[in-house]
Amino acid sequence: MKIIFHLFVHFSLLMFVSCYGDNGYDPLENVLKIQRSRRKTQNHASKEDVTAEYSYSPVYVGPQDGLKDADKITELPGQPAGVEFDQYSGYVTVDPNHGRALFYYLAQSPVNSSTNPLVLWLNGGPGCSSFGNGAMMELGPFRVNADNTTLSQNKYAWNKVANVLFLESPAGVGFSYSNTSSDYQTGDIQTAKDSYTFLVNWLERFPDYKTRDFYLAGESYAGHYVPQLAQLILQNNKITNQTVINLKGIAIGNAYIDDETANTGMFDYFWSHALISDEIHEGIVSNCNFTEVGTITAACDDYQSQATTARSNIYIYDIYAPLCSPSSNSTPSISEFDPCTQNYIYTYLNTPAVQQSLHAKPVQWESCNTLIGLYWKDMPFTVLPVIQDLMASDIRVWIYSGDTDGRVPVTSSRYSINKLQTSVKTPWYPWMYEGEVGGCVVGYQNLTFVTIRGAGHFVPSYQPARGLAFFSSFLEGKLP
Repeated sequence: MKIIFHLFVHFSLLMFVSCYGDNGYDPLENVLKIQRSRRKTQNHASKEDVTAEYSYSPVYVGPQDGLKDADKITELPGQPAGVEFDQYSGYVTVDPNHGRALFYYLAQSPVNSSTNPLVLWLNGGPGCSSFGNGAMMELGPFRVNADNTTLSQNKYAWNKVANVLFLESPAGVGFSYSNTSSDYQTGDIQTAKDSYTFLVNWLERFPDYKTRDFYLAGESYAGHYVPQLAQLILQNNKITNQTVINLKGIAIGNAYIDDETANTGMFDYFWSHALISDEIHEGIVSNCNFTEVGTITAACDDYQSQATTARSNIYIYDIYAPLCSPSSNSTPSISEFDPCTQNYIYTYLNTPAVQQSLHAKPVQWESCNTLIGLYWKDMPFTVLPVIQDLMASDIRVWIYSGDTDGRVPVTSSRYSINKLQTSVKTPWYPWMYEGEVGGCVVGYQNLTFVTIRGAGHFVPSYQPARGLAFFSSFLEGKLP
């Protein structure tokens, strides 16, 4: 029976896939429904349980000689002329016994690459691609054009100010893989461990970055990935005799960090933005207890279903954006982001010449792997205690939010910060970009909160200029 199940998992990886761009597809909600159902029958992992699981053990370090040169990308198919930075991509083995290897893409800075910091970017899901979504759709140096074969430069790419490393994590996401099918049943703890092992090995492959300032950034379910990995790095830095990672700060965008505030904030956002009626909102407020010990009643489920029906086919990740359709070009997004971008990326990354140029194994690349979330094993109800630990350390902690996202909206982020009970140092004010309000910012004790006006869930996609301005401020450690 176990063998049959593993075969099912292996072959299902080719089937249970989708992308953020699909109308109505919500990878985060899919996995949360499963996790909430499980909570009814079992106690959830406490902070102490998770911390114990993160106790240090020697990390596998494989031979890296010659692999950096082999990973250098000569040129991506359809790449525009005049590219002035180096690119690398390939695999880093994190478990040789299982044959588990994670795929990365590095876009170095065109200027000051030898001194600029290193930033690791993680997309969420869980199960969604940091390369296809993060690099090719959001903050990377290129965009895929509508012809599916050529690229254009993103003049607001984050590698303008940092060397950006995109990691496909965990195994089974994007181009990352394992030769052991049971590895596709994973969770928060193993993902953090594998990401840490990846970093230690990657820094051996790229030793010039060993002493460089290092930052972690990500969005959505990376609200779990980033703080957990940061905590693991800081813990291991104290006791390891291997590479000490020079972590300086984290930035998490539209971040799922607390299940209670994620729910209350989302439905309050729907109501305040005229996506659901007063009656539905009142029904949710009166009948739903989203706390960890709360019980989701039939009445609560019914009102949540009514909310889904009421908001209809609005794209939840950017509530003012048009959907991808044959007539999309005649209805441009207010952010001028092409809603069909995911389709172009899908076709481009499944071109054999592109996969070969990336040194990727020939696979059917997908934006998101639903099966990863379906079999997700551990997910703490909240990572706020982890964030509090990071706030007490010497690193920079920033939370940012695109304010047209309905999935993990700005209200959820504000409610989460309220639960941290930290004091305000710099009161809320509008920050400016090129004479217009770029968003708002609050400086808290050991925490910064920034909004990006007019941006959806994928901030650098919808507001690339404001996104880069925010990110530059984060690296500088100055409020925008």
